[in-house]
Amino acid sequence: MNYGNKPVKTAIIGLGIMGRRMLEHMILHNAYKPVALWDPKQEACEKAQMLAPDAFVTASAEAAIATAELVYLSCPPAPRKAYALTAAAAGKAVFLEKPLGINISGSENLVASLKSFNIPSAVNFTQAAGAALTDISRSAKSGELGNIIGADIIVTYNEWPRAWQKSADWLRFRDEGGMTREVISHFLFFSERILGPLKVIWARPTYPNDAALCETHLLARLETRDGRPVSILASVGGAQPDRQELIIKGSKASRRVTDFYVDAVSDGDAFAEIKERPSDPRAVSLKEQLDDLHVCLDGKPNRLATPEEALRVQKLIEVMLAGKT
Repeated sequence: MNYGNKPVKTAIIGLGIMGRRMLEHMILHNAYKPVALWDPKQEACEKAQMLAPDAFVTASAEAAIATAELVYLSCPPAPRKAYALTAAAAGKAVFLEKPLGINISGSENLVASLKSFNIPSAVNFTQAAGAALTDISRSAKSGELGNIIGADIIVTYNEWPRAWQKSADWLRFRDEGGMTREVISHFLFFSERILGPLKVIWARPTYPNDAALCETHLLARLETRDGRPVSILASVGGAQPDRQELIIKGSKASRRVTDFYVDAVSDGDAFAEIKERPSDPRAVSLKEQLDDLHVCLDGKPNRLATPEEALRVQKLIEVMLAGKT
């Protein structure tokens, strides 16, 4: 599908924090024209309408989908599959947040259906088109890092959801939310891009006494097909700043990605940041994703996560959250 030089008419389903962020940056990007918005919460619709006064808040998700060429789904995971299939059946391109859904069988069905509809589709793992993953992939392939021997993922928070996420109440519940699905998934996607497919060897999640609530801790070991380890340490609680860190470990040099975009290198000494930090890293990241999304819409090779990659990550996540010894 080729959209030529005209902005792609876009519908956004789900107008929480992420939906409004994407809306704001689609407005700034000359390749997109948000035309339809929908969320079940009136307050979210009103906030989005202030950002995009020329877009229409529709009476239903289906009405928004009908007006668009591209549908961006930033709604909670539970309804994501249904909206994606409605859009794909109507020939619309689909850009989804992760996870694809709330159970593996449903997500497998979604991935197969998207493929059968033969429409452009991608999943918003935010590092996919970023400079860090692009350059670390290049460095790993070129041999600059030596032999890639594994990876470490460290994620800690003093509270979950974080203060800025409190309006997304579903993030605190076990059936859809949690830091493993929301954050660690990004680093697993990154790790698989560098090391190849992973398998969970063991995983030990910890949950609160209230069975409805999401995990507070996770320890896990995953391995590549040839036995290289990926270790995960994640926890919530205690007076501390947020920590979100992935280290790709090489025999000659290692690379550390902090907070999704700060790229640093070590040859055995202290990690040194490679580039000056951008003044607005989120804006840089979203523009890179949107640039590659437009390439995806034209059916050309791009760096975005495929639904198949997202499904692999979801399977790893759900095995870890269930626990494995």
